[in-house]
Amino acid sequence: MALLAFVFVKWHGLLRQLPKTQVKAVDTSPLSILGFAPVPVNLPGRCADWRGGRLDYMVVAEKKPDESVAVASRVLSAGLYLVATPIGNLEDITLRALRVLKEADLIACEDTRQTQKLLNHYGITTRTTSYHEHNEMTRAPELVLELEQGARIALVSDAGMPGISDPGFRLISLAIRHHVPVVPIPGVSAFLAALVASGLPTDSFRFSGFLPAKRGPRQTFLESIRESPRTQVVYEAPHRAKEALEDVVEVLGAERHVVIAREVTKVHEEFLRGRASEVLETLNARGEIKGEITLLIGKADEAEKKTAPPRAGIGQRLKQVMAEEKLDEKAALKKVAKEMGISKSEAYRELQRSK
Repeated sequence: MALLAFVFVKWHGLLRQLPKTQVKAVDTSPLSILGFAPVPVNLPGRCADWRGGRLDYMVVAEKKPDESVAVASRVLSAGLYLVATPIGNLEDITLRALRVLKEADLIACEDTRQTQKLLNHYGITTRTTSYHEHNEMTRAPELVLELEQGARIALVSDAGMPGISDPGFRLISLAIRHHVPVVPIPGVSAFLAALVASGLPTDSFRFSGFLPAKRGPRQTFLESIRESPRTQVVYEAPHRAKEALEDVVEVLGAERHVVIAREVTKVHEEFLRGRASEVLETLNARGEIKGEITLLIGKADEAEKKTAPPRAGIGQRLKQVMAEEKLDEKAALKKVAKEMGISKSEAYRELQRSK
C-alpha cells in the first residue's frame, strides 16, 4: 500500500508540472471549408479540461460527410456552368456557385471589371474573359471549341442569372448543339425577388424582359395584356419609369394595381405599391429616378374587364361612320375612339391589327 501511495503522489506531481496544452482554433465554417473565408475565424466556445484548467478553444469534431456533401466535393467536370451572381448584396451567392467559380478553368463575363469585384471579395483568382452582346457572335464558337477540348467554363452576367435579359443564349444553344454539358447553378434573380415581395398574385405570372423604349410599341404591348389573367413583370430603365407609368394609366387605367421595385437587395431598396395613378404621382413628386427598376403590373380585376371597351369591330365601325357622316378616315377614327373611350393612337393601332 505504501508503494502504491508513493507512485500516486509522484504521478500527480508530474502532472502538475506539465504545461497546459492550447488547442488551436479550427474554422469549420462552410466558406472556410471551401477555401473562401475572407478573414480568420476563431471559435468562441470554451470548456474545462480534465485537470480543472481551461482550454483556450473548443475543437469541433468532424462529422462523416453525408451524400450531399460528397456530391458537392467532387472535382468539377468539363462543361458550361451558368452561374447566378448577386444583383446587389455580395452575400447573395451560393456556396456551390463560389466553388464552381474557383474550380473553373475560365469565367466568361459580361463585364470583367464588374465580375472582378465579386471575385476579389472571395479571393477567387480564376482567369476571366469578356463575353457580351457585342462580341458573342465570335466569342461563342471560341468558347465552345475550348469546351469540346475538356474545359470547365463558368458563364456569368453582371448580376443575376446569365441569359435572362443578358447575353448567354447564343453560347448556351451552341454548346447544346455540340453536345457539351450545360449545368445551371441557380441563385438570385431580380424579377423573382421583386415578384415575391410585390404583394401581387404569384400563382401565374409572365416575365417579358425590358419594355419597348419607344412609346408606340410600349403602348401596343400594354394593350396586349389589358385583360391578361396573370401578373406581368418587366424591366424598365430608370429614366423611362415615369413615361412607362403614364402609358399604364392611359392604356390600362388609373386603377390598375402596379408595383415599382427599385434597387432590390441594395442599400436603397424600395417598393412602391398601389394604383397606377398613385404610384405615378409619387414618382412625379421626385426629381431624377435612379437605380435598377422592375415594374410589376397586376392582372385586371372583374370590374375593369366589365368596363373595358369592346376591342372587336373597330374597322367595321370606322367604315360605318365614314359612310354615314361623310368623314375622312382621320376624322372618323377620332370619333370612333371617343365612342370607345380610348385614345386616337390606341384606336389606330387597334385598326392596324384588325387588318
